[in-house]
Amino acid sequence: MELSSSLDPITSKVISILENEASLLTKIGAEINEIKLELKAIAAFLQDADRRTGVVTISETDNQWVASVRDIAYEVEDVIDEFKYHFNKQQQWRGKPSRFFLKLIHFPKNVLVRHGVAVKLQNINRRIKSIAERSHRYRVSWSESGKSDEKQIGVQHHCNNWVKNLSESSLFFKDDGLVGINKAQCELLGWLMDQELQRTVISVVGMGGLGKTTLVANTFNKQVVEQHFDCCAWVSVSQRYVVNELFKSMIKELYDKAKGKTDRAINLDSMSYRDLVGALVDFLEPRRYLIVIDDVWNTKFWQDISVALPANMNGSRILLTTRKEDVASFEFGVVKHILPLQPLPFDDSLALFCKKAFVGKGGQCPPYLVSSARKLVAKCEGLPLAIVALGGLMASKNSIAEWNGVYNNLHRELSENDAYFERLKYISLLSYHDLSYKLKQCFLYCCIFPEDYVIKRKRLIRLWMAEGFVEPLSETSPEVIAEGYLSELICRGLLQVVRRNESGRPEKCKMHDILREFAVSISKSIKFFTKFDGKEEVEDDGIRRWSIEAKEGEMKTKRTTALSRVRSLLVFAVSETSKSSFNRLPSGFKLMRVLDLEDTPIHELPDELVNLFNLRYLNITGTQVKELPKNIGKLYNLQSLVMKRTKIKELPAGIVRLKCLRYLIAYRYNVNQWAFDAWFNTVVPSGICLLNNLQVLTAVEARGDFISRLSKMTQLRKLDIDNVKEADEEKLCFAVAKMIHLRSLGVKSCNEYERVKMDALESAPSDIENLVLAGKLDKLPNWFNSLHSLTQLSLRWSRLRDDFLPQIQTLPNLGELRLLNAYQGQRLDFLEGFQKLKILRIGGCPGLKEIVINEGVMPGLQELFIVECRGFTMLPHGWKSLRDLKQVYLSNVSSELIQKIWRSKKMDQRTITGIVLSRQEDTETVFNITRWH
Repeated sequence: MELSSSLDPITSKVISILENEASLLTKIGAEINEIKLELKAIAAFLQDADRRTGVVTISETDNQWVASVRDIAYEVEDVIDEFKYHFNKQQQWRGKPSRFFLKLIHFPKNVLVRHGVAVKLQNINRRIKSIAERSHRYRVSWSESGKSDEKQIGVQHHCNNWVKNLSESSLFFKDDGLVGINKAQCELLGWLMDQELQRTVISVVGMGGLGKTTLVANTFNKQVVEQHFDCCAWVSVSQRYVVNELFKSMIKELYDKAKGKTDRAINLDSMSYRDLVGALVDFLEPRRYLIVIDDVWNTKFWQDISVALPANMNGSRILLTTRKEDVASFEFGVVKHILPLQPLPFDDSLALFCKKAFVGKGGQCPPYLVSSARKLVAKCEGLPLAIVALGGLMASKNSIAEWNGVYNNLHRELSENDAYFERLKYISLLSYHDLSYKLKQCFLYCCIFPEDYVIKRKRLIRLWMAEGFVEPLSETSPEVIAEGYLSELICRGLLQVVRRNESGRPEKCKMHDILREFAVSISKSIKFFTKFDGKEEVEDDGIRRWSIEAKEGEMKTKRTTALSRVRSLLVFAVSETSKSSFNRLPSGFKLMRVLDLEDTPIHELPDELVNLFNLRYLNITGTQVKELPKNIGKLYNLQSLVMKRTKIKELPAGIVRLKCLRYLIAYRYNVNQWAFDAWFNTVVPSGICLLNNLQVLTAVEARGDFISRLSKMTQLRKLDIDNVKEADEEKLCFAVAKMIHLRSLGVKSCNEYERVKMDALESAPSDIENLVLAGKLDKLPNWFNSLHSLTQLSLRWSRLRDDFLPQIQTLPNLGELRLLNAYQGQRLDFLEGFQKLKILRIGGCPGLKEIVINEGVMPGLQELFIVECRGFTMLPHGWKSLRDLKQVYLSNVSSELIQKIWRSKKMDQRTITGIVLSRQEDTETVFNITRWH
């Protein structure tokens, strides 16, 4: 059991609450002071104890002692929050809250409340003293038993410095190369692409952590595989699955990839089991398909889904991963192959370990650490996940003493149990135990998301901040600190990067399912979070965070007091039939800090929501909500308000009272991505410019005196503004010039004919990384060549007549260039520069006929898109000399060009509107040709 991964933050938080709210508790200050002293002493002890976790064996008695301290810290927080809640009902939210509370305390009608708080605190104080009297024995015992271990192992980690360094260097991180999979992959490719026409099931089997999913994913993503099959889909399965949901996921992926292949409209929510099966059979029957089913736990699964996977004679394949031999050996009634995955050989294990442990040294182990590295790798027994986790741990340790200390501790713990799972668990948790308090909380928080859930970086960071996990540092924003936390978890192998953006920063990540199991186990033991799946009541056990993954059923608790203790609620799956549970959220979860309802089927927010005065984070992305409560300003603690893809068109006037707000994100997408109005903005009151904590404001519509007041928002890091007129140039440029922290700027004119004038800006903020200009341009502003930090540039509906490329070709960090109806000429000449460009997207330029790319220009280009350019008649000159180019996408260009490229194919080219040219692996000049729909 984890000793105290969350206790120091909890006790510190409670101490802070007691100090900040002392004015609310007049006449019971003595109790508060005693509790503060006791909690500070306990916090110091817990910090020392936590450092020893994983170094010395902690008894169950010790764990019980720690659990009792944690419960008391929670109780103090509950008492203070309850006190604030009662007085909040009468407060008018004018002036300083503390002054108003002081007045209310002396009202006779509040005597009972004050007296109740005093009694509770007195009882808590007595319990703390009782626990503290016993702590001396533990302190002596641990200090004596831990001396020798402290000499052997240097576990002290200077988190703040490392986090800061990692945050600054995150642009240079790259994912580890795959090691030791060639032989298994060759066998897998052979079975996938052989001449067997019968439907074939291929099972990759092995224990968790061996890299089954990694191997299959790498194979699934190969161009040769994609080109061999008519359609492909990837489905992740958990131990508890719902067949209909799996079918919906499969249909959605198949149809999304097919795009123009079918004209049948699909409304998944209204489809029955029979409808879903019919849709899958109809779609797959005439095609050679590949379906990957990841993490199958039982043979019943095949009986559930096989009816929807037609046994056609087209060479179709079903590829599954499983930990269980009986699943892999099951008689599927078709041709089958089994690929048992084995642990890595020692040399491959060592190579993988060094890639992770010596990132800054190119994966090369220094000679003085070779012996220690080999000993540590041997203990991993060839388990890739354990190797990556241990390598991430050792990346921060440089001395032989530190390395030997880790090995000696590892040897003692593992020598008693040779089971692979126990080794994997211990090695993975060793990296966890080496984390700071804050990072442990951040890591555990990731297991709140469902199994195989892809977590967006920005969402995770906002949640961490709302939870209070991000420790403030002077002159460093909490966002930068949180970025460093995330980079460290990735570096240690505790989170996996799913996708990086053009600048190298992680965009999406996920938690390996084995690590998640360990994290869930820890979280339950310390009451960090629990999951509700609709099958049973939630225990009233003081849990602070809930996640809901219920497809059906009402949310039930044994006692309503369970709701009052919950501080965070995240919803990931809920049906229309169970959504009524949310009607009682405000009354039940009255002290909530985090409410995340992304993609839930709700159409309105109850008015009582505004009584959640403790709320820091509200996410209603993807809901059908049309408006916010008028009294939204009562949520004065709110930091993040995220409303993407809702039906909200205008925000209430009360929004300007949210003085703590840092993120206001509200926009809706247009179905037609090529339209001028590709996204729709939200009307906000101009008074929002007075919110001096706001960091992100996107996407809002300029009305009235909004732009005039925008200059007050000098702290903004991201701004997207719509409905800008040519006459706004001076005021807008004046405002932008003062935003010295700005990283992302989007400016869109009021209509497609209005000019976007920004010439009055002498120089843009130096840190701008992302720039979007949407509207008519006569020329690019003169300050463009000063955008040295720019990584993404999007020009939309600019309709420039003159060659503008010389102004941007020397931008040193430009990684992605998007030109949508940006140029009216017939030829684009990329004559020099663009040294960092990886993605080039050109669309909506009907007059464009020719593109020239000189040798040495954009040498790192990987993807080229040319879309909706019907006058384009030939492939770009020099495109084959781009050695890093992986794919060229052509859609709705001239029919002459399509016919020229497709003439070798035995298919009627009149049915083809788009094609993809994909470089054949291990070649420089051979490109495969496939359709693009």
